[in-house]
Amino acid sequence: MKNKDLLIVHHEEAYTIIVEGRANFDYGLALRDFAKNMDNNFTAIAIDLRCCLGMDSTFMGIMAMIGLKAKKNNVQVEILNANESNKYLLEGLGLDKLFSFADKDTCNICDEAISSDVDTSTSLLTKAETVVDAHKTLTRIDKENIPKFEKVIEFAQEDVDKLKDKNK
Repeated sequence: MKNKDLLIVHHEEAYTIIVEGRANFDYGLALRDFAKNMDNNFTAIAIDLRCCLGMDSTFMGIMAMIGLKAKKNNVQVEILNANESNKYLLEGLGLDKLFSFADKDTCNICDEAISSDVDTSTSLLTKAETVVDAHKTLTRIDKENIPKFEKVIEFAQEDVDKLKDKNK
């Protein structure tokens, strides 16, 4: 992966997340860190998918975490420049309940990136916890996601439990 696969830009009270390539589990870890650590003083969040070739369920679950945090702050997350395939993926998991879709240019803010590195050195425990958290979030957003992801959650939770026991 190149360094600029995931850009997180903070300008004034707004965040813009720009995703390039395949938005997979590895992207999700950096995005999860951002979601957990972002302050509550924001008025806008946009996720630009213009150059996103596809997304896995972990990444979309973490996007949903951001959407839920924004909703608590009465902020609508905008998904920008999503192609039909990515829009279909998001709508198929019920995430259109959290996001609005628009086409806008975000190129003028790329120079103000506060984070662009995707760190893949994360512990196995953190990775497993990320999978569990992301997929549980998807099942909270839309109950129709429960049968889609209950086994993923079950197996990932087993990994979490084994890794925690191993680290004792």
